[in-house]
Amino acid sequence: MRRAAILTISDKGSRGEREDQSGPMLREILGKAGFSIAKVEVLPDDQQLLEQRLRHLADESCLDLVVTTGGTGVSPQDVTPDATLAVIDREVPGMAEAMRLSSLAKTPHAMLSRAVVGVRGQTLIINLPGSLKGARENMQVLLPALDHALDKIQGDPSDCGSPD
Repeated sequence: MRRAAILTISDKGSRGEREDQSGPMLREILGKAGFSIAKVEVLPDDQQLLEQRLRHLADESCLDLVVTTGGTGVSPQDVTPDATLAVIDREVPGMAEAMRLSSLAKTPHAMLSRAVVGVRGQTLIINLPGSLKGARENMQVLLPALDHALDKIQGDPSDCGSPD
């Protein structure tokens, strides 16, 4: 069974001033997709703290997947993509582009997303929007390719093409 962590990035949520709705929803979606959820945590919009947590979850906890929710916009406190870029070995731009493209069909605000998807070691890190609706819709976009992506990240030598 693949192991995942969910990090909600929210100053208000970390102070207990706002209930985290995206984290529990993502836990349910990933659980139904066959993931064991090793950690669910609410963190403030603190780039250094987030970088440290991402490194720990990838390098020490050796998780297959880390999903963040929140902090992906253009506000000064939105540092999730910056923290992710600082710790990943390489980006997976197609996944981030797929999320933005799907969301753009629903709202012009999607073009303001700076969400990043990338790989650190053998861990896939995905930035999702903080809103319940945005996080759900974006996770649904990625689910069909998630298992294959994780297989490839972890060294599966098989071809990527669809069998015909």
